[in-house]
Amino acid sequence: MPPIVNAMSIDVEDYFHANALSRLSPSTAWEGFEQRAERNTHRMLDVLDEHGVKATCFVLGWVAERYPSIVRRIVADGHELASHGYWHQLIFAIDREAFRSDIRRGKALLEDQAGVKVHGYRAPSFSVVTRTLWALDELLDAGFTYDASIFPIRHDTYGIPDAPRHPHAMASPSGRPIFEIPSSTTTLGRMNLPVAGGGYFRLLPYAWTRWGIGRVNRGEGRPVVFYLHPWDMDPGQPRFDVSGLSRVRHYTNLERCEPRYRRLLTQFAFAPIRDVFPAAIGAAA
Repeated sequence: MPPIVNAMSIDVEDYFHANALSRLSPSTAWEGFEQRAERNTHRMLDVLDEHGVKATCFVLGWVAERYPSIVRRIVADGHELASHGYWHQLIFAIDREAFRSDIRRGKALLEDQAGVKVHGYRAPSFSVVTRTLWALDELLDAGFTYDASIFPIRHDTYGIPDAPRHPHAMASPSGRPIFEIPSSTTTLGRMNLPVAGGGYFRLLPYAWTRWGIGRVNRGEGRPVVFYLHPWDMDPGQPRFDVSGLSRVRHYTNLERCEPRYRRLLTQFAFAPIRDVFPAAIGAAA
């Protein structure tokens, strides 16, 4: 029996866009920080290329506008281009009009640069939560066919703990269909525990990720949705003087991430969201 193919995704942003650093990195200061997104993203794409893996790249519009070479390479290398919005704003921290403007600006920019249709969106810090489900209607109005922003876990910032754990078609608040691609979890009793990557991939032992993905693949017969940021593999990034919790979340095991990532790519099969879950774009293909 062939191995289950999992969905690989990359959230293309710079280190100073991370929510853990937001108190010290307002958007008005971004231009003044050392810019590392272009180098880090090309490095990550090199690693994927070495392993013959294609991914879905959720690109932040602010980065794409300044480094169009990233978008050009993503498309030229056969990866799926998707949107991470433009300003990396948490949805529950802005109003509906600002969200509408952000997602449309980011989507139009990517499509103009790449000449391809953008179907997917992932919110900064998974900020589609119960009180921001209205965002799904705005995504549909903007022309997206799938969302990858709901994390079915308990967390101090994000998450809908009782949301379905696997990709599925769902109704937006207005009753229209949209395909949801939640980040992956495994279960322990009634608890959903993250195995989706990101900070969890760095903070927790590699054995946890390997076990969790294997448990979902073999035990449930389902693919997982994995994500990582280019800055997760950059131990040389400038350091911010942030609180203990934010320091742990953002800086722990940066130097171990690339070797772990390479190991992951050899132990599991991966492809873009559009290939693993074709129903996510099927209605618009």
